[in-house]
Amino acid sequence: MFRKVAFTMYPVTDLARARAFYEQTLGLPISRAPEGIPWVEYDLPGGGCFALTDVTGDKPAADAGGTIAFEVEDLDALCADLEAKGVTFKSDLIQSPVCRMRVIQDSEGNAVLLHQLKHRE
Repeated sequence: MFRKVAFTMYPVTDLARARAFYEQTLGLPISRAPEGIPWVEYDLPGGGCFALTDVTGDKPAADAGGTIAFEVEDLDALCADLEAKGVTFKSDLIQSPVCRMRVIQDSEGNAVLLHQLKHRE
């Protein structure tokens, strides 16, 4: 019955500000932004789609129960870059047996998890 996760969406209150954060600060390339509709999508190279919108009426929140997790190539380099850009970090480095993670806050107040798998020996 279910085929896949179609997209993960975050509510925003200021779409232009949110786009600047995801496109300029994080460097996500835009995939779709239909004219006349406050909706923006970012397709990720390894699969998955992330969307931003203000059409739902939902309020952004870091503790709403859902968090997007972006797989990154070099967590340390990305975090250093984001710290230099003044991004708010919500966690210190989180270590698990298989990965390393940090949580940041986007321009709207949503939590974004940055995730890097550890190399398997």
